[in-house]
Amino acid sequence: MEKKTLVDYTEFREDSFTKKVLFKQEDSVVFTLHFNPGQSLPSHKHPGTDVFILVTDGSGEVTVDGNQVAMVKGDVIRVEGDESFSFTNISSEQTSLYVVLTKLPDERYAQNV
Repeated sequence: MEKKTLVDYTEFREDSFTKKVLFKQEDSVVFTLHFNPGQSLPSHKHPGTDVFILVTDGSGEVTVDGNQVAMVKGDVIRVEGDESFSFTNISSEQTSLYVVLTKLPDERYAQNV
């Protein structure tokens, strides 16, 4: 067993969102993303994997293949690897996401940002 506390992996920066890797095991990775108001994650794909995203704090908007969906604390979505998605914190508060990739497309996805 390995236990971690989310607060230890929470960092907000003025210049960009942050990504903090909590666990990496074989082909899977778990990380958090942190956004100040107005910050966003550019549109991208994760070929060959499913992505599960839980809003742990705040709110924002996810766009999947052009469809915009509002997300608030407690909402969870699954995005298929071939779907293009992005996230934007359109609120006036800080927002954090808990993300699970079931299979790494490549090692770049398992690095802190």
